Amino acid sequence: MDDRAVFVESATTRAVTPEERTDYWAELINSYQCRLGYAFQRGRDFHGRTTLHRTGTYQLVGWESDAVTYYRTAGHVHNDSDADYRLLLPISGEIVFSQHDQQARMPPGAAGLVTIDQPLAFSQDDGAQGLLMTIPRRQIDHRLAGQAPPARPLDLTAGLGRVVGDLATGLFAEGATLTGPQFDAVAERLVELLCMHIVGDYPTAPNHLDDVESAIRRYVRTHVEDPNLTGITIAHALGWSLRQIQLALQHAGTTPRELIKEERLRLAHLRLRNPAYRHWSIADIALGLGFGSASAFSTAFRQRFDASPRDIRQG
Repeated sequence: MDDRAVFVESATTRAVTPEERTDYWAELINSYQCRLGYAFQRGRDFHGRTTLHRTGTYQLVGWESDAVTYYRTAGHVHNDSDADYRLLLPISGEIVFSQHDQQARMPPGAAGLVTIDQPLAFSQDDGAQGLLMTIPRRQIDHRLAGQAPPARPLDLTAGLGRVVGDLATGLFAEGATLTGPQFDAVAERLVELLCMHIVGDYPTAPNHLDDVESAIRRYVRTHVEDPNLTGITIAHALGWSLRQIQLALQHAGTTPRELIKEERLRLAHLRLRNPAYRHWSIADIALGLGFGSASAFSTAFRQRFDASPRDIRQG
């Protein structure tokens, strides 16, 4: 597939005879997703239509159909595994989603971020419409630091959730007018905001925030000599949003700026005591660690260690 193109395809069961429509629909949806099971309320003359937008990275399908239940059994998962996430957004009608012995009702204004690599089922009534976006697992997992998405539906009626919902519907509406890179850029922004929304809904989840904090500290310690190191560059390098970085460090009682400053002062303290750096002036050490001047460095150093850089070097 041309990386610069968006593949667009529309389909309808009206293209075949009434007797063939359920089989046609099952084959169509399987070609878009993976192998599923189907329970149709009508044995014949099933009505459904889809529009597909696909790039090399993302896929977004809009659909409207008569009542149907889709399901994945353990056999389906074993024979046709698919680790990517699906973002399910009802547009009209209600979707009932079941997985892990839990059931959730999703009306318009709600959404579910789900994995189909485990048994599941979801049902809809006649005339229901919705969007189903396929998101590569890596795009979610590294932003959530491996934490599983919430089992309960996400609220897309207000705040950041509403922005996510509007972005999804807007991407679907304009998808055919975009180039592949444009489509992917919007999709990536949608995923970033979606994960921000998830993290914002659970700001005190200790395991998740601890994992994010540990990753940030490792990155800062490794790149502390980079004069351009900021919260934004950390977020970009780790694939998270600046808000996620700030939340994790706030949970630990610090900020990106303070963490970077602390790590630079810690390394400066080590170098001042290390004979290998004896030929470095204090100004060289300060400037080498991103401090704007030797005086600013000395002030921060004294506040942190209650001693001047010269005292540590001579000590």
